[in-house]
Amino acid sequence: MANEIQVEVAYALPVQQVIMPVKLAAKSTVEEAIKRSGILEKFPEIDLAQSKVGIFSKLTKLDTVLRDKDRVEIYRPLIADPKEVRRQRAEEGKVMKKGGGDLPPEVS
Repeated sequence: MANEIQVEVAYALPVQQVIMPVKLAAKSTVEEAIKRSGILEKFPEIDLAQSKVGIFSKLTKLDTVLRDKDRVEIYRPLIADPKEVRRQRAEEGKVMKKGGGDLPPEVS
């Protein structure tokens, strides 16, 4: 087994995505990769105590040991709750006629 591994640390904003390659000692953790990548200096708004992290889109903990070629992802908080958005859309659909394509009587 090699003494070093190569991983990527990814962070995406609405208008920018950053992927930083990092070489680490074997058995390094997610937290070590994030700190060594320099991404915390580039994006000071990232708070590891609050931010969720994952490896290839699967949530994980900061103390998870990495494997060679892993991609560590730092997730931003959601702006809106997906369940609430779906509920609002469903309510709007009830107000409009089924299919939503019909004009209201006063416009016809």
